[in-house]
Amino acid sequence: MTPYLIGIDGGGTSCRAAVAGPDGRLLGRGKSGAANILTDPETALQNIADAARAAFVDADLDPEDIAAACAIVGVAGHNVGDAVHYVKRRLPFAEADIESDGLIALQGALGDKDGAVAILGTGTIYIARRGKSVSYIGGWGFTIGDHGSGARIGHALLQESLLAYDGIHSASPLTDSVLAEFNNDPRDVVDFARLAKPGEFGRYAPRVFDFAGRGDPVALRLLKAAATTVDEALDAVIARGAQTICLLGGLASLYRPWLAERHRPLFSEAEADALTGAVALAAKRFGARPEVVA
Repeated sequence: MTPYLIGIDGGGTSCRAAVAGPDGRLLGRGKSGAANILTDPETALQNIADAARAAFVDADLDPEDIAAACAIVGVAGHNVGDAVHYVKRRLPFAEADIESDGLIALQGALGDKDGAVAILGTGTIYIARRGKSVSYIGGWGFTIGDHGSGARIGHALLQESLLAYDGIHSASPLTDSVLAEFNNDPRDVVDFARLAKPGEFGRYAPRVFDFAGRGDPVALRLLKAAATTVDEALDAVIARGAQTICLLGGLASLYRPWLAERHRPLFSEAEADALTGAVALAAKRFGARPEVVA
């Protein structure tokens, strides 16, 4: 008998898991903390296991049975070999494959149809499919990539707040709000940023969108620059033949009105979420029928 199937959607701020029966039918879901295998692999491993156990508990199953399950783990950083090998060897499942968070999102959003997804959250990645060909754009991580991501926007906001403190750039209500949070002491900002993970920077991104909606000049400047990087990536996706694009991730709905008019006719709603996509891929990969209910 095929063992239980697990789908994992590991993000920079949270990790979600779902357990399905051998037929791919969803039985339970669970959630835990961040699962960024690049910046904090040990915490990612712990949270992947915790989310999987929570899904088993939600399904009234013995959480220890995750050790006999087969899993698809969708995370950012799938394209960084050392991180993948380190994490894969330590996953608590009988069998598991690590895939791109973009691939599980694509499967959930489009099923087996052609198209693309743009994941706009703590990080950013774009993935397109034409027939059997799948291609990726971005997803290189916070240190050197993830342009337009929540982590990048939050990081830029903290930079601007210090520039405003020093009188190099003009202050605004947005930068004032950040400095007030840190007791108007730039050393506190530096102490926070020195150890902050991408998800911690990313928590400041919604504030930038909020203040931009009020016309804050710093927020507008930061957001226009971020949206430009997303539009450039979408141009590259379209150049690869994508005629349908699903915007996904925690910032997707916030970004939509800020993106270029030329892209809007291609935007469509996702059929299901990334977690459903991870379970569907697990059902295909490990021999069960992909009868997953969103």
